[in-house]
Amino acid sequence: MKSTKGFIVSLMAIILIMILSGCEMVVFQPQGPAARSILDLINWSLIFMLIIVVVVFGLFGYIVWKYRAKPENKDYEPPEEHGNMVLEVIWTAIPILIVIALTIPTVKTLYDLEKVPKGYEDKEPLVIHVTSADWKWIFSYPEEGIETVNYVNIPEDRPVQFKLTSAGTMQSFWVPALAGQKYTMNQSQTELYVVADHEGSYVGKNTNFNGRGYAGMEFEVESQNPEDFDKWVQEVKDKAPKLTEEKYKEILEPTHLGRLSYSNTHLEWIDHADHNSELYLNPKMYKTHGYQGKIFDEEDQNMNHDEMNHENMDQKDSHGGEHDGH
Repeated sequence: MKSTKGFIVSLMAIILIMILSGCEMVVFQPQGPAARSILDLINWSLIFMLIIVVVVFGLFGYIVWKYRAKPENKDYEPPEEHGNMVLEVIWTAIPILIVIALTIPTVKTLYDLEKVPKGYEDKEPLVIHVTSADWKWIFSYPEEGIETVNYVNIPEDRPVQFKLTSAGTMQSFWVPALAGQKYTMNQSQTELYVVADHEGSYVGKNTNFNGRGYAGMEFEVESQNPEDFDKWVQEVKDKAPKLTEEKYKEILEPTHLGRLSYSNTHLEWIDHADHNSELYLNPKMYKTHGYQGKIFDEEDQNMNHDEMNHENMDQKDSHGGEHDGH
């Protein structure tokens, strides 16, 4: 009876944790091949683990019932055992087989997600650069020469290659209905392939806690038919304002913003995945390097790494050098 109550309490606790953590049930309603591959893996894992749970609890109940204490066996003394080689091999092999059965489809799916989805290999991917900042998402279309903030439009039934980086802290890019999540990191670039089977609007979000504005760091992915997508691109080119460096510096400040559109991209002067751009336009790194929020001028932008390393060494020496780890 106690074991049953304990199981029910544990199950309720798991459900409560899922609710409080914002578990996205939209994962079970995939709208693209990548999301379907992930759902297949989830379903396989759940079914496999459910079978294990049923077998384990079934054996548990059988053993508890069969070997329960009864008046007729109250004086029973079990014989002394020195081990059973066959049983030990079995209960060692079973967990290994379970891990293998879960690992093979997981690794296969993860490798498949790093490529253009099957059936779309002959279609040229649309390249979109994604830059995360506190607390907004910036989408740059280098081929189209436009940029958006907190929303991204993509053509339906065509692969999209997101090239992900961050202008500051690490974030996690996730569109549950279309694909899995990928981290965005400063001076680094990760890639994510996405295909939307049909038109629709999907919610994207950051799943990596990074401060008080984390909860509102969402964006919209709108899948359009190719004609509407081309029309939208042309409309942004014709009507959206130009993005200036000063305006981009404002966008990078830790704030929440609405939807913005520009008829050019910040990639014209800065790529946060580039190691040579580690300080430029990155407010969070000004104080780290002793600039106290100063906006760089052209001379600062041309500062080479040797000069920065020399300045950092001077700062360390002024504090007595680096301490050994303890």
